[in-house]
Amino acid sequence: MTTRAYDVIIIGAGSIGVPAAWSMTRSGLNVLVLDRMASPGQGSNKSAIGGIRATHSEPAKIRVCLRSLEIASTWHDVYGDDIEWTTGGYSFVAYQEREESTLKSLLEKQKASGLTIDWYNADGLLAIVPDLNPAGLIGGTFSPGDGHCSPLLLGHAMYRQAVNAGAEFRFRETVQSISVDGDRVRSVTTDRGTYAAPTVVNAAGGWAAEIGTMVGISHPVQPDSHEAGITEPVQHFLEPMLVDISPAPGSSNYYFFQLATGQVVFCLTPSPLIPGMDRRETSTFLPLVSRRMMQLMPRLANLRVRRTWRGLYPMTPDGAPLVGRMGPEGYVAAIGMCGQGFMLGPGLGETVDRIVRSATIDEDESVLAGFSPNRKFSGEAALK
Repeated sequence: MTTRAYDVIIIGAGSIGVPAAWSMTRSGLNVLVLDRMASPGQGSNKSAIGGIRATHSEPAKIRVCLRSLEIASTWHDVYGDDIEWTTGGYSFVAYQEREESTLKSLLEKQKASGLTIDWYNADGLLAIVPDLNPAGLIGGTFSPGDGHCSPLLLGHAMYRQAVNAGAEFRFRETVQSISVDGDRVRSVTTDRGTYAAPTVVNAAGGWAAEIGTMVGISHPVQPDSHEAGITEPVQHFLEPMLVDISPAPGSSNYYFFQLATGQVVFCLTPSPLIPGMDRRETSTFLPLVSRRMMQLMPRLANLRVRRTWRGLYPMTPDGAPLVGRMGPEGYVAAIGMCGQGFMLGPGLGETVDRIVRSATIDEDESVLAGFSPNRKFSGEAALK
């Protein structure tokens, strides 16, 4: 039995669902958000470490994240919430010629997409990050406009703004089916009721493929898990997020930064990847990442780790999201964020809003082309 009709139903109250609801309600849409968890951001979003960068290798991601940076960096001034925003920049380091070549080859495309970024030789990069290990350092890129904030604080602030604007959230409800009549979606049924809407947005993160089967679509989104950790707070010494994309036994890259409150937060991409939905911590992560971090920045050796955790990266074959209309009329995908949902979310929420309202703008064209859910997959992103 249908309990109520809406303009849009969003499945997933996480990195994409909440910003999309916030944007849609501001556009005047009547929005319902459904989530199986107890509160917003309890899927993968709460596992994010908080970085927001426009430093990507694909123009679509650059453009979306430039908007995310604009939203996050001005949030306190516009809405009054302290989300612990810090504009510290991002630095990708190179100690091998392969990484130097990769980073330099991307600069023209990155700058053409509006990113402020430059290559610095070893001395120049050490002036920005004095505690880098100088032995063997070739140089690296630095993008000063990137930054970081608290995923929990920004997520909750957006959720509250969406609710204040009229969005309805229903938690602890598991979607069981999506009704398709002819070639159009009609309603969504959960374990608690049925809700009608002409548009359904799949923003279910690690569960996106499961939702897709309900409308007869096999989404190529497969989660794998990554671990992160946080140290005790110490006196501030590090401004940018540091990223090392050089592969090593057991990992393909790692990255870390220092919060305004003094803790160092860090994450590593395991190699081989760990597919599946298991979010339990491993015994291998901390020894692996700590060795790499201390090699890059020796002064980290005496820091004590307070906690580690593990979250899901809903991956696509080429490392780019799937965003747009597909399948039955009224079905919109906003999935496969590949571990970058937090940084893409604020900007992408506005894009999804415009898709739903059939009000896309010129700037959306390259984004929707790069993120098309109907594209052919070829290769992988250079900076994932």
